[in-house]
Amino acid sequence: MTKYRYLTTTKTTKIARTIDEFRSIRRDLAVGDQSVGFVPTMGALHDGHLSLLRGAREQNNVLIASVFINSKQFGPNEDFEKYPRNLEKDTELLAEAGADLIFAPSTEIMYPKDFCTFVRAEGFDHTEEEKCRPGFFRGVATVVTKLLNIVRPTRAYFGQKDAVQCSVIRRIVEDLSIPTEVVVMPTVRESDGLAMSSRNAYLTPEEREVAGIVYASLNAGRDVWRQHVLDETVSDPLPAAVVRDAVVETLRTEKMVREIEYVSIDSWRNMRSVETMPRAESFVVSLAVRVGSVRLIDNVLLEG
Repeated sequence: MTKYRYLTTTKTTKIARTIDEFRSIRRDLAVGDQSVGFVPTMGALHDGHLSLLRGAREQNNVLIASVFINSKQFGPNEDFEKYPRNLEKDTELLAEAGADLIFAPSTEIMYPKDFCTFVRAEGFDHTEEEKCRPGFFRGVATVVTKLLNIVRPTRAYFGQKDAVQCSVIRRIVEDLSIPTEVVVMPTVRESDGLAMSSRNAYLTPEEREVAGIVYASLNAGRDVWRQHVLDETVSDPLPAAVVRDAVVETLRTEKMVREIEYVSIDSWRNMRSVETMPRAESFVVSLAVRVGSVRLIDNVLLEG
């Protein structure tokens, strides 16, 4: 009889380390027409992850989560080696959130020595995030495709904070006919508006105190948009540069914002950069900045 190396974290939650182990347990978990909700994570869990888990738990018969730090989405000068790792704590939190099964593979399991197949969604090279992090979305598309193939969920849950990533995932699911519904849930924020992220732990106390400027700047751009939408006496459409300038001007009031990598105004429909913003359409204002040495990303949705 095959012995599986899974850890019982509660009476009902199990963790599988290999694909074969996972599939064996998964086969017995969801039977018939039971729905499966899936939340992929890179660990270092926070309330943003837990909100996804709560949503998935409420909407599905079975809840599965993964903990896998995907090396393929880190660039050569990024923080893969020092990315926070605490699987024991993460599994405890996942169990408390009601996960029935946790998939926690190693890099060697997901990317064997002879691994050579990657997934790339065409048309996202133009995004500012891809320009700053070449190959990032190829890494995301590859690991998400693998995970959806292994887990076979009814629904998979992602956070709005990673707006372009969500757009990429929607694209690959649609184009590759993956039978999974992609559910995007609102960004969870700290009391000062800072979007919850595992990388927030890198901020010094002084940097954390001022990091709320990131969301404040996005709100400044949103205020400009709202004024335009409500004021029918001004011309339509609004130049995107007006919104962008409001965001940048707010960021520049904080000296600990060391670098503004980008502020991008994109169509919500296809994440294409826009120069003008008609009232009837919806847009995403996204940014990447460095507060001290820590790279923070965030975005807000502007609806007409």
